[in-house]
Amino acid sequence: MNALPANPPGESHAALLGRLGGRSIVFVGLMGAGKTAIGRKVAAMLALPFIDSDQEIETVSRMSVPDLFERYGEAEFRALEQRVILRVLEHGPQVLSTGGGAFMNAQTREAIASHGVSVWLKAEIDLLMERVSKKQNRPLLKSADPRAVLERLMAERYPVYAAADVTVPTRDDRKEIIAAEVVDALRAHLGVADIDEVRS
Repeated sequence: MNALPANPPGESHAALLGRLGGRSIVFVGLMGAGKTAIGRKVAAMLALPFIDSDQEIETVSRMSVPDLFERYGEAEFRALEQRVILRVLEHGPQVLSTGGGAFMNAQTREAIASHGVSVWLKAEIDLLMERVSKKQNRPLLKSADPRAVLERLMAERYPVYAAADVTVPTRDDRKEIIAAEVVDALRAHLGVADIDEVRS
């Protein structure tokens, strides 16, 4: 399997970028859904910059996300997260991956709706558990029963994530395959036909 060449996007991608204009492609979803990994792939496919809002927050604050949670609490963290995302959204087009709680903030949702196209990576609980159990940097999961915490977060957040422009089910498959499905879903959402259809 050859690596994708780092050349300008093809005709169908160019049409998608044309429809996107100055907006950002914004990934939302729970921790472990793959927003950063899939976001990076989509950015590479479309030759767009990639930004992870958690990394931006850590750069701005010079503290890690778990440290911010511990020192300032979730409410302060969410306020900082909102400011960072609003600032990042002014500089599209790009691919932006957001923290799991970001889309729960009404002002952040409005800003994403104004400046972006939102993509919910929807994952089943077993996949999320398998992925997040490998990482120790999940402040919301510091609990005796992380699965119960995840189930509660799913119950709270999935109805809100469902307001995203595009929903793409994610699973334990190759990142390239999920990323291609995201691009196809974006094309459909933005009304960009496949090149083969355009030519016929």
